[in-house]
Amino acid sequence: MIVDAATADDLPVIAEIERETFADPWSRGAFAGMLGQRGVYFAVARPAPGAAPVGYVVAIHAGGEGEIANLAVTQASRGYGVGTALVEASLAEARRRQCGTLFLEVRESNAPARRLYARHGFEEVGRRRGYYRHPTEDALVLRRVAMEVCGQ
Repeated sequence: MIVDAATADDLPVIAEIERETFADPWSRGAFAGMLGQRGVYFAVARPAPGAAPVGYVVAIHAGGEGEIANLAVTQASRGYGVGTALVEASLAEARRRQCGTLFLEVRESNAPARRLYARHGFEEVGRRRGYYRHPTEDALVLRRVAMEVCGQ
């Protein structure tokens, strides 16, 4: 799996994956606004060089902290390590940016994602009641605090 920076050419596929994955998807314009932004890590996973993306991650970094704001993998590519590659790339980028704490939100019912994040050291630290729509569901707030993330 190759993880590299997202480009404008990737946006149609990213928007398609987003719609396939989430009931309340980000717009293509929201993704376009992330391209090239300081403090934003926006990457895609590809099965081979030049292939269409099969997943993506958007992470935002500021003040020694980071947030994985969005991560999705095509339905056909789930279970093949794409999510793992994206999380590991996000952790490497957080380390590079000297972020000591990473956060994310996940649907309470999303057991596969929760297992993925737990394998990478994320722990539940809070709950946002009714955070998700379509259907309404709580978000679990996960955090990873590790000296290795901030390069110490």
